[in-house]
Amino acid sequence: MAYSSGKCAVITGAGSGIGRALALQLNREGCTLYLADINPRTLDETATLLERKDVSCDLQVLDVADLAAVGAWAQRVSAERGQVEIVVNNAGVAIAGTAEENRYEDIQWLMGINFWGVVHGTRAFLPLLRKSAQGHLVNISSVFGMISVPTQSAYNASKFAVRGYTESLRMELAGSNVHVCCVHPGGISTNIARDSRGGDASPEDRDAEFQKMAKTSADSAAAQIIRAIEKRRKRLLIGPDSKYVALCTWLAPVNYMRLLAPFLKDTLEVAK
Repeated sequence: MAYSSGKCAVITGAGSGIGRALALQLNREGCTLYLADINPRTLDETATLLERKDVSCDLQVLDVADLAAVGAWAQRVSAERGQVEIVVNNAGVAIAGTAEENRYEDIQWLMGINFWGVVHGTRAFLPLLRKSAQGHLVNISSVFGMISVPTQSAYNASKFAVRGYTESLRMELAGSNVHVCCVHPGGISTNIARDSRGGDASPEDRDAEFQKMAKTSADSAAAQIIRAIEKRRKRLLIGPDSKYVALCTWLAPVNYMRLLAPFLKDTLEVAK
């Protein structure tokens, strides 16, 4: 029997990418799902792809940057379930452009989803995790939560913030019934580049270039996250690129740019 069988999972950003892949795999394992995404069409598509119709799945159209909306969702889940075992704060977006070029409204939009969405989801659902026998909180940072690169200042800031927030929370919850994991995906084949803001390239061109450097499928990323939940991993590096970046920051914490030149070349091409 799978570890998640009979448990209940809450996933944001479930309309595509890692969020959708997590939903599909957890559904196959018999896990009840509460899924949220800001896009009702893609959220419905996820639901139609679920193989096990005998396992409950609830959908919520949600902007994770909206504190009141996230709180209301958690209250509804609490009224229906009383507790949850897994929460994955996965929703995320990107913008490209230099720090001088980025518009304030785009930075605020990104931080509202990437960082505040994680904070809102964590605070709203932590009481429900505490009520479970064993709770798992998974926050999705990024390889760019370990290094900074030109044209990604806002995205870097948001993912470093997720990392710092999650690692501090993990220490605060040490010894409790809630396991906390910070995930650092490398290049994952998702829609994040196509849906990003900023930069001179068209969304289609950004997506095409990004897919060339995506080293890991969303399905593989989801499977690794599920294993990390089972094994109570504190940090998860997904993909060979993420592991290489972690090594470079350990070997050269200040001058890692020199070691990462080939990787950064592709990244900067995508951001233009």
